[in-house]
Amino acid sequence: MALYRLDRRLLFPPAHEAEESGLLAVGGDLKPDRLILAYENGIFPWYSKGQPILWHSPDPRMVLLPGAMTVPKSLRKRARQAPYQLTLDRAFPRVIAACGATPRPGQNDTWITAEMKEAYVELHRRGIAHSAEAWLDGRLVGGLYGLSLGAVFFGESMFALAPDASKLAFVALCERLVEWSIGLVDCQVYTPHLARFGAEEWPRARYLTALRRAVRAPTRLGPWSFEPVT
Repeated sequence: MALYRLDRRLLFPPAHEAEESGLLAVGGDLKPDRLILAYENGIFPWYSKGQPILWHSPDPRMVLLPGAMTVPKSLRKRARQAPYQLTLDRAFPRVIAACGATPRPGQNDTWITAEMKEAYVELHRRGIAHSAEAWLDGRLVGGLYGLSLGAVFFGESMFALAPDASKLAFVALCERLVEWSIGLVDCQVYTPHLARFGAEEWPRARYLTALRRAVRAPTRLGPWSFEPVT
């Protein structure tokens, strides 16, 4: 497969033309309209500091159906104990910064560059990117962020500074997604952590078909909240 080089035009090559590694294109920018177009077409940016912007569409794709999420008994028990205050969209810039600062096994650097932070904070301002937070005594101890278009939530990254903090925030978010009829969570690539929640790998073609259908639904713009809608 050819590696495409993007220019100023707002377009992407078809996702199914990605290399075996999932790499599809290089270049372009992280402006909101380009990011939205990318996610709508099953493509996302993933690169390290010092590299050009790299665009990916892996095959297979890790996907979670929140209505079928599996929550271990021990985590359900922990949730009933309510060890943390859980919120949505309370501290998006702090969550993405914490995700970028958290060491990852096998990674010497973060892919959440300053340019990426700026881009996703702008999407948050536009009500498209969202965060879930876990607080302990007023201190942010865990969370995750992603963006939502139509009936899809595209998960990006999570962090935890206290036991189960990000897991409980994720479970609470998925339960709310079900209530909002957001029925597809894009987890991008396989991790054992996500597999324990019931996420599974789909062939890219199956994912793209489901994605095209799901993004036609109205987008629930932010700010999001766990509080009942009145």
